[in-house]
Amino acid sequence: MDEILRAGIAESWRADALGVTLDSAGSAYRVDEAARGLEERVTPAVRDAVRQTMADAATQTASGSAADHLVAAWQAAYGRNPDPVRAYSESIKAVESAAHATIQPNNAKATLDTMLGEIGNARHKLSTAIPTTSGDPIAPVEAMMRMLWVGQTSRHGAQSATVAETLEAARAGFHLAAALVQWFVSGAVTRKP
Repeated sequence: MDEILRAGIAESWRADALGVTLDSAGSAYRVDEAARGLEERVTPAVRDAVRQTMADAATQTASGSAADHLVAAWQAAYGRNPDPVRAYSESIKAVESAAHATIQPNNAKATLDTMLGEIGNARHKLSTAIPTTSGDPIAPVEAMMRMLWVGQTSRHGAQSATVAETLEAARAGFHLAAALVQWFVSGAVTRKP
């Protein structure tokens, strides 16, 4: 099935028919949005929210290639042949792209790590739409970014064996990244002048 879709020989009606068959059979897979392959079935509300974040990121020039990275991360996390390491890596790149203009607009080589350093040094310049009881509105964003960064176990080699991200970690990292991208793209996280 996947091979037919990827080969591009599936006409629209064939992809639709395959989708109906998979739905009727209660399959764990569905035809992906581009009708190029199969992906694991995800709760429609979650899938739609992620798709909206991707669409919103694609329309914001300040978010760079965040949408492309989210698409790649989704495919690597939920495609028929998951690649957890790639899914996690692309998720981080999506956040880096979306947050760059807000957190470190003057650093052409900004990474999630350098952005976390910037937050630590200039948190008074950043704000969020959600007030916090701690009086530090950027703390939740920082915590989410740090969790995503620290959770990537395969980023660097070492004397001990590199541990690849699990599929569960990659999917959790993807959804964390999607939320962060949405916050930056929507203007829920801003930099004060």
